[in-house]
Amino acid sequence: MPPQIHILPETLCNQIAAGEVVERPSSVVKELLENSLDAAATSIQIDLERGGKSLVRIVDDGHGMGREDLLLCLERHATSKIRQDTDLFQIRTLGFRGEALPSIAAVSRFTTSSRTEEADEGWEVRVEAGQVRDVRAAGRPRGTEIEVRNLFYKLPARKKFLRRDETELGHISETVTRQALARYDVQFRLSHNGRTLIDLPRHANPEERIGALLGRPTLSQLHPLRLTAPWGEVHGFLGEPGLTRSSANAVYTYINGRFIRDRLIQHALLDGYRNLIPKGRYPVVVLFLEMASEQVDVNVHPTKHEVRFREPSGVHDFVASGIRETLSSPAATVPEKGEVMPPVPSPQRSEMQREFPATLPVQSSRQDGKNSIKEALDRYAAHGADREGIAPSTGGFQVTTPGRTESHDGGDRFFARFQLIGQYRNSYLVCQEDDDLLLIDQHAAHERIGFEKLKVQLQQTGVERQRLLFPLVLELNAAEFADFSEVLPQLSRLGFDLEEFGQRAYVVKGVPQLLQHVDFETLLRDVAGELNTIGSSGLVDEALDKVLMTMACHTMVRANQSLSQQQMLALLKELDRIDFSSRCPHGRPVFTRMSLADVEKLFQRR
Repeated sequence: MPPQIHILPETLCNQIAAGEVVERPSSVVKELLENSLDAAATSIQIDLERGGKSLVRIVDDGHGMGREDLLLCLERHATSKIRQDTDLFQIRTLGFRGEALPSIAAVSRFTTSSRTEEADEGWEVRVEAGQVRDVRAAGRPRGTEIEVRNLFYKLPARKKFLRRDETELGHISETVTRQALARYDVQFRLSHNGRTLIDLPRHANPEERIGALLGRPTLSQLHPLRLTAPWGEVHGFLGEPGLTRSSANAVYTYINGRFIRDRLIQHALLDGYRNLIPKGRYPVVVLFLEMASEQVDVNVHPTKHEVRFREPSGVHDFVASGIRETLSSPAATVPEKGEVMPPVPSPQRSEMQREFPATLPVQSSRQDGKNSIKEALDRYAAHGADREGIAPSTGGFQVTTPGRTESHDGGDRFFARFQLIGQYRNSYLVCQEDDDLLLIDQHAAHERIGFEKLKVQLQQTGVERQRLLFPLVLELNAAEFADFSEVLPQLSRLGFDLEEFGQRAYVVKGVPQLLQHVDFETLLRDVAGELNTIGSSGLVDEALDKVLMTMACHTMVRANQSLSQQQMLALLKELDRIDFSSRCPHGRPVFTRMSLADVEKLFQRR
């Protein structure tokens, strides 16, 4: 019998590798840009024709290559960035595998020329479908030029998957934007069919680069973040909760300067913005994580968009809490009038967060669920009765006349400094600050007040556990059973009482009391999966927040409810005492502002 196994030709190997690395013209641009940046280029020119399908040309002023290196770079797994296995865990460059250039050359008409600073002349190599056709000397300045023509010209099946020129151009523009945001010290120029689309000079700071790429109006709604962690540093810019998009395309996250689309970081970002933006919306974020190279493994995926952290749960929790603390700052939630970029908030934890631990203690309880909620509301009512402006009433909670004047507890007075004009349709407070007109949704405002107070009470009293009258048996497959075995301690801290039941099953004997009407089987499976893949899960917190939002929504000041002047003033003061006061728990705005110019424009006075 003849042998069935044979070694593939080198050209076919390169074409197979191209299937992993080169998906479309933007993939070519990404790989070539990374090589230019690794070569310490300070100026990069990108020229395109027909969305990159006919031509991608990138010219840089980096270190350049000599004749031998120029030929070696076209061989598979030829690289200057790693030499031994230990280097894989100390990677600080964007590229390192040595697959990009031979993969691109295998599916295009490829020409590269380069010269080093010391050489008197440069060299040019021409390749067609992976075969070297010409090598010759060439006069050129220091740096490297790579020209990729007729991508997939010998692979018509692959070429059919390419989209319209405009679509491919959009992907390339986004690729250039991602690299340019991280390297504001490098000049980028992008042209298409001879027309310049992006022209970015070298900028002095990231704010200038963000303003040039994302727009000055967007820049004015971003707030700086800078925190130091045991494993490194987190810095960047967070969009205000009101600045959202319908997709995650405006979320730019980087690890040691490398753009990533990592599930753990995306989860941490959304966890930090929980209850601040509407469901289905995504914030505008530019976030950089800097850490020792041995703390993160970037050798996970051919496109290098995914990474693996040595301590995933620590990174996740630090990023999520850092974002939440920054957004809780009055400068972030309610920026000063006319302020473009607020000062950098302190990375220290707030007083509320220092007083109450992040992990909630579990308390055993067999009380009925309705009684538990009633007790929680009674505690909230008693708590509010001691505070200025809030007291229980037969119809829920209402703002009452303050009995004494309190000084603000060292925080910033934002809402309380407004000049109250009155109430519009018994639903909106009309206020003035200098020349600005402000409208405040009284129900949304009081809903956020009640929600934040109920969360504090829950942190104080802990998650009460309700014993199930009829225990729930979870029958699992082998993978799910292994997941549950790993995360039992975390599930117990969240208020679940589980015991092993048979060979591949668990019995649920107790659940968090406020969640006793939730589909626990689905929730537990999802929580166990998140804890194993990410190291942290906010699903239980989200479920608890939904209950607290319902409690806050149905017990607060409603729309179409008349308030006295003193009651309205008390509501403004209460807003100054809580975090995230610019948004209700569902992510809707609490107030809106109109400038004098806006008002005069309505009446055509300007």
